[in-house]
Amino acid sequence: MCPLGALVMTERSIAQRWFLSFMIVLVFVIALQPFLRPTNNLSPLMYVIIGGLNIGGVSIVTFVLLNYFVGQRDLFQQRADDLLLNILPEEIANTLKRGNRTIAEQYDGVTVLFADVVDFTPMSANMTPTELVELLNEVFSHFDSLVDKYGVEKIKTIGDCYMVASGVPRPRSDHAQALTYLALEMLDFVNNNDIRGHKLAFRVGLNSGPAVAGVIGQKKFIYDLWGDTVNTASRMESNGKEGFIQVTDGTYELIKNDFVCESRGEVDVKGKGKLNVWYILDTRTQPEDPR
Repeated sequence: MCPLGALVMTERSIAQRWFLSFMIVLVFVIALQPFLRPTNNLSPLMYVIIGGLNIGGVSIVTFVLLNYFVGQRDLFQQRADDLLLNILPEEIANTLKRGNRTIAEQYDGVTVLFADVVDFTPMSANMTPTELVELLNEVFSHFDSLVDKYGVEKIKTIGDCYMVASGVPRPRSDHAQALTYLALEMLDFVNNNDIRGHKLAFRVGLNSGPAVAGVIGQKKFIYDLWGDTVNTASRMESNGKEGFIQVTDGTYELIKNDFVCESRGEVDVKGKGKLNVWYILDTRTQPEDPR
């Protein structure tokens, strides 16, 4: 029982020493057998008691050790699952655990959001690395809570850029509305709060349309999106105006009945030419509870 207990509760090297000691004792006992009396004065009842104690004691200790081992295994498995779900959507994580490595699916209705800090480079030049990380962590942690609130999918952060998608990996008819509510709350937070003594300004861009989403590669994989819809959403942010949410016609047509919008007219967008774009100013309706 000692080697088993050491194997479950301590390091393998310690358990190996216990097992070696056990084997030495076992060999010693076997070697002594010829020199022991073949009989003894124990009563039949004592034989039964000693046998019961042997079997019962070993069974109890073995069960306790295995129960502890299974509990630790389940705990570590839960931690691993929680970490995986913190990186990937649940559906994608379950697919990967089944052994599939390349996952890609076409979605017809997706809205993508990019949010970026205005003049971040000159501001960061006057901050220590720790201050910079703490500032971004505070802002993005609040954004993460809004992502959970609206049931959308955070894709990634790239420096000071925050990317979110709605309609993947779970399709939803209100993908554009959910992400627009999110964008308005993001701006409301940064406009009405000083973040560690700094007043931040964001540009936000949205676009809606088809996209491919999935996981590729073998190492350090992430759930990502590809396609013209994604590229155009990024252009909406980079060509946007400080403190405004800029969207394409594709998103405007989906949200115009729920939000107050203002036309910016045509804008020359790199790689896309002239596009008609809109600013989102306010809501007309209250968002439904995503639960």
